[in-house]
Amino acid sequence: MYFYDNVILNIFSILLLVILYNESRKHGVRASLHYKLYMQMLQATMLMLFVDILSRFDGNPGTVYPFINQAGNFLIFMLSPVLPSIWLLYAHCEVFQDEEKTKKLAIPLYGVIAVNFVMLMISQFTGWFYYIDSDNVYHRGPLFLISAAFTMALISAAFMLITMNRKKIEKKHYFSLVFFAIPPTAGIVLQILYYGWSLMLNSLVLSLLMVFLNIQNHSIYTDYLTGVFNRKKFDAYLDEKIASADEKKTFSAILMDMDHFKTINDTYGHESGDDALQLCVKLLRKCLRSKDFIARYGGDEFYIILDTSEPSALEGIVSRIQDCIESYNESGQQSYKLEFSIGYAVYDFRSGMQAEEFKKLLDKKMYEDKQSNKERERNCSARRFLFSP
Repeated sequence: MYFYDNVILNIFSILLLVILYNESRKHGVRASLHYKLYMQMLQATMLMLFVDILSRFDGNPGTVYPFINQAGNFLIFMLSPVLPSIWLLYAHCEVFQDEEKTKKLAIPLYGVIAVNFVMLMISQFTGWFYYIDSDNVYHRGPLFLISAAFTMALISAAFMLITMNRKKIEKKHYFSLVFFAIPPTAGIVLQILYYGWSLMLNSLVLSLLMVFLNIQNHSIYTDYLTGVFNRKKFDAYLDEKIASADEKKTFSAILMDMDHFKTINDTYGHESGDDALQLCVKLLRKCLRSKDFIARYGGDEFYIILDTSEPSALEGIVSRIQDCIESYNESGQQSYKLEFSIGYAVYDFRSGMQAEEFKKLLDKKMYEDKQSNKERERNCSARRFLFSP
């Protein structure tokens, strides 16, 4: 591939990435690890595309070209395992939805990057990965394939992680995650087979675009604090479920309102209030299926939509949620208790209710439960007062 062809292609790729970067900044949930990892991939790819241009200044040994060529090739080999490492972390975070678990995975990946760096430093004297001759011409070294193997191994690990856990991933997200590995892998193969071709980074732009369109761009429908869907997405999804309901198949919904949320904020601070909301989501995800819809409607209210048509099955799910929350409270991990008022119902297709009417029904049932909870608390307080010494 000629130098100027490479420069034009890389500059075009960088411009596309700049557009993705700016769009992600507008709509991204900046507190989430998903967002941070995706932005790091964009930044790393832009840097490597620029460095790739520097690594192609072959020839003209009596000029500044040898220094540029040396620096460019050194940086390309040094950064080669960084980008697939970030991708592996991103895939892990998407599969398991556990940021702390994903952060722990970063530790062995630092080791891979360190090993590559040590071999690269030795290669400056031995020519293992590459060497540049006296005419300032780049040549592959005898261990060039080991450097490529680091990249391929990390991409393959991410691919296996995704395919082995496909049931945990939303179908549309699964396609994007699996597709991600195809363009850069094809680019690496072409780069190995045809000396002088360098299309891996350019093909990666297509993968990053696909991830943006099908995963990252969904952040406009995501609650910034808890990572579940927001009110905008809930309203649209509820309309869809009502429109598709019929006599054979309908759905259920649950409205949960956190009791004493203001007390948590006033007593322990707003940071603890935020932690309580995030904890609620973690508990819900543990006792619900991955495909069940969860949205934070506002403040301390959460909606859950389920593909459940039987009232008895819905009651069983509500009991499971209550048991899960109660078990957590009994563990004493927090100085406060998580308590909720819950309203739930199966959508009756024959009623012809629209979204607002169905939400009012759920709100009414939730309010009745809240009143029952208050009455129960008053009775407990009265008994404690009567039997206190």
